[in-house]
Amino acid sequence: MPLDTATRNALAGIVGTCRAKLTEDVCSVFEGEFGLLPDGTRIDVGQLAHLAESGRSKAWLLREWQDHLSALEKSEDEDERHKGALQRMVHETAFTALNRLVALRLCEERGYVFECVRKGTESEGFRLFERLAGGVLGSRGQTYRVFLTELFRDLAVELGVLFDVDAPQSVVMPGSGTLETVLDELAAELISGVWEDDETIGWVFQYFNSAKEREDMRKASAAPRNSRELAVRNQFFTPRYVVEFLVDNTLGRIWYEMLRGETRLKERCQYLVYRPAVEVFLARGEEPPPEPDTSEMSREELLQLPLHVRWRDMKDPRDLRIIDPACGSGHFLLYAFELLTVIYEEAWDLESPASSQLTGQSLRDDYATRDELMEAIPGLIVSRNLAGVDIDPRAAQVASLALWLRAQRYSRDQGVKLPPMSRGEIVCAEPVPIDDAVLADFEATTRPVIIGRLASALLESLQMADELGVLLKVDEQLSELVEDARWQWIAASREEQLALSPELAPSPSPDGRQLDLSDIDDEVFWEVAERAIAAALVQYAGLVHGEGINRRRFFSTEAREALVFFDLCRRRYDVILMNPPFGEPAKASKPYIQKAYPLTKNDLYAVFVERGLDMLLARGCLGAITSRTGFFLSSFQKWREQILLARADIGVFADLGYGVLDAMVETAAYCLERKAGA
Repeated sequence: MPLDTATRNALAGIVGTCRAKLTEDVCSVFEGEFGLLPDGTRIDVGQLAHLAESGRSKAWLLREWQDHLSALEKSEDEDERHKGALQRMVHETAFTALNRLVALRLCEERGYVFECVRKGTESEGFRLFERLAGGVLGSRGQTYRVFLTELFRDLAVELGVLFDVDAPQSVVMPGSGTLETVLDELAAELISGVWEDDETIGWVFQYFNSAKEREDMRKASAAPRNSRELAVRNQFFTPRYVVEFLVDNTLGRIWYEMLRGETRLKERCQYLVYRPAVEVFLARGEEPPPEPDTSEMSREELLQLPLHVRWRDMKDPRDLRIIDPACGSGHFLLYAFELLTVIYEEAWDLESPASSQLTGQSLRDDYATRDELMEAIPGLIVSRNLAGVDIDPRAAQVASLALWLRAQRYSRDQGVKLPPMSRGEIVCAEPVPIDDAVLADFEATTRPVIIGRLASALLESLQMADELGVLLKVDEQLSELVEDARWQWIAASREEQLALSPELAPSPSPDGRQLDLSDIDDEVFWEVAERAIAAALVQYAGLVHGEGINRRRFFSTEAREALVFFDLCRRRYDVILMNPPFGEPAKASKPYIQKAYPLTKNDLYAVFVERGLDMLLARGCLGAITSRTGFFLSSFQKWREQILLARADIGVFADLGYGVLDAMVETAAYCLERKAGA
C-alpha cells in the first residue's frame, strides 16, 4: 500500500537524521583512525602508530580506493580530485551502512532473517549470538558489530552488490553509539508501518539526498555540473499507479496480444487498455482494412469502430527482455516481476507453447511439474527478463535488493523454496578509472594479446558513461572495436588464434599456415572474446604478486561490470520502461548529446525516448513518464514528427499535470510501439 504524505515526511526526516549521523561517524573514523583528512590529503600510513597490522591493511585499502576514484574526478588539480574522491568515499560508505540496516529491517519484517535490528542489541537473534559468543568478542557493542558483519557475510552470497564485506565501503562499520542512534530512529513509531511496504526502499533511496541539496545544486548552476548532480537532481519516485499504467500497457499488452485476449492479465492489470467488444484479432500476415472516413462520425460511432489487432508471434517467457535505462530503485522492474509470474504460469499451461531461444524447448519440456516451475520462476525473471541501468552506484544496491526481496516474497507466497539466485543485470553506468600502469599490467598478463588490447579499447570508450548512461552509444563503438579486433586476430599467428579458442576454428586454411577463419563473423567472435575477457579479468584480480593488489581488484570488478553494461546496451528489448532525467545534460556530455541526438538534444527526456526506440525490437513497446512539454512546444516539433510519429505508434497517453512527481514539472505518461522497419 503506498505511503501517505505524513508517513513519507516522517521517513524523510528520519533518513536525513541517519545520514547526518552516519556521515559524521565515517568522517571521524576516516580522519582520526586512518589519517584521511577532509581536504583530501592523508597522513603517511607509517605514521599511524596506533594501528595494528589489520588496521594498516585497511588504511592502505582506503588509500588505494581514493586513488582509484580520483581518476573519475574531472578537475585538473590533483588535490581537488583527491578531495572529491574522499567525499564520494564518505557518501558511499554512509549510504551503504544505512541501506544494509534498512535491508535487514525489511528482511526481518518478512521473516527472511531472524530478528536482528528491530530492537537493536535486545533483538532475539543477537541475544542468542551473544550467549554463544560468551564474551570473547569484546564489549556488547563490539559483539553486536561482529554479529551484523556475519549477517552481511551470509547475505553477500546472493546480494554481494550490497553486503560484500570485502568491499571498501565495508571498512568502516558505524560505531556503537551511531548504530544505536540509527536503529532508534528506524524504530520510531511514526514509521512503524513502512517496513511491510515494498516501496520503502525506494523512498529511503530518494530521501538520502535532501530537497535542499537539490535546490542548492540548481542555484549554483542551471545545468548539472557532473554525474552526481545529474543523478541527484533527477531522483524522483514514480508513483505506483503510474508504474502500473505503463507496465500494464507495454508488457501486459504484449502478452495480451500474444494470447489474443485470453489471459488473466485482463483482471490483474487494472490500467490495461483494451476494448473486447470491438477488438478484431488479425491472422498471421493479415492486414487491417483501410481506415474509414471518420470526419463526420460522432463520438459514439467512433467508439464502435472495429479495433484491428495485428498478429503477434508467441514467445517463451524466458525470451521476453525488459529494461529500465534509468532504473533508480527499480519500481518498474518490481511491478514487471509481478506480471511475469502470471505470464510464466500461463505459458506453462499453453497447449501449443513457444520454444525458448535459451534451451530450444518449451517451459513444459524443461519443467515437468508446476512446483518445479514455481521454484524456478524468481531466478528466471531476475536472470533472464529484467535489466536496469543507472548512473548512480547506489541504485545498483537498491534495485538489486528490491528485486531480491520480491523474489523472496513470491517464493514464500507460493510455498516453495527459493534456490540461490544470480544478482541479475542491474548495473551502474560509469567509466572504469584508467590507471595506465594497471592497464599495461593487465595487457601483459593476458593471452591472446588481442584480448587485452580489445578490453583496454572497450574501457577507454566508457569515459562519459557516468553522465550519459545508455545514451552513450557503446553498441556502435563496440561494433567497430570488435570488427577491428577480429581482423587483427585473423592476421595473427596460429598460436595467437588458438589461444583465444581452439574450438572456434579447427580446420587449417589452404596455405596450411593459419586456421580457416572465413566463417567467423563479428557476432561469433565477440561471444568468444567476451568470455575470454571476463576470464582474464577474474584471473587478473587473483594475482597476488607485487603492489597494488586492491587496485587490480577494483579494476577487475568494475571492468566486469562494464562488460555487462556493454551487453545491455547492444541487446534489443521487448519492453523499455522509464522515468528518465529531464532538462539539460551535464555540461561535459552536452557536445556528445548535440552530435549524437541532433533531433532531440534540447531535453534529456526526449533523448531517452529516441534512444529507447533505438533499443526496441520491431513492435516492442516503450512506456515513459516525462514532462508533457514535448507534445505541444514548437521546440520539440522534430521530436514529435521525426521520432514519435515516424518511428512509433502511440498506444495510450495520459496527461497527468502537476503533482505526480516531487518536482515542479507537468507530466505525461504514454506508451509507444516501435513500427516494424522504423
